[in-house]
Amino acid sequence: MLMEPIISVQLVQDLIPQKAPFVMIDKMLAFGENTITAGLTVASDNIFVENGRFNESGIVEHMAQSVALYTGYQFYLKNEPAPTGYIGSVKDVVILELPLPGEDIVTEVNVLHEFMGVTLVDIVTKRNNIKIASGQMKTVLAQ
Repeated sequence: MLMEPIISVQLVQDLIPQKAPFVMIDKMLAFGENTITAGLTVASDNIFVENGRFNESGIVEHMAQSVALYTGYQFYLKNEPAPTGYIGSVKDVVILELPLPGEDIVTEVNVLHEFMGVTLVDIVTKRNNIKIASGQMKTVLAQ
């Protein structure tokens, strides 16, 4: 299922459990079967900006929230409240570059397996269409 991008920051925030100032996504660019693409324009006052760069923790949190958005949007389409989820594991994360404030980052999540509330994904984050980070993540829904 493909859809129009969601650029309403408020709607995107309503689809994930995180709240300001800990929100690390501000748009959903694409959604399909087993995939989502989310984005963030890095603000200069973002809590993960240090020494003039969006740090590693911010990138990993952005990746995790992109996964949360995938789940949240699935529940939104069913008119059900999104459950809270947790990061079960992070594996093979490689961060090649730290974005500057004002830059846009785009993360594509590809679902490898989804079973009984556990989701395993491959994640690639890009800036200006150049890969700056990648990894795998396993998330678990709270019961």
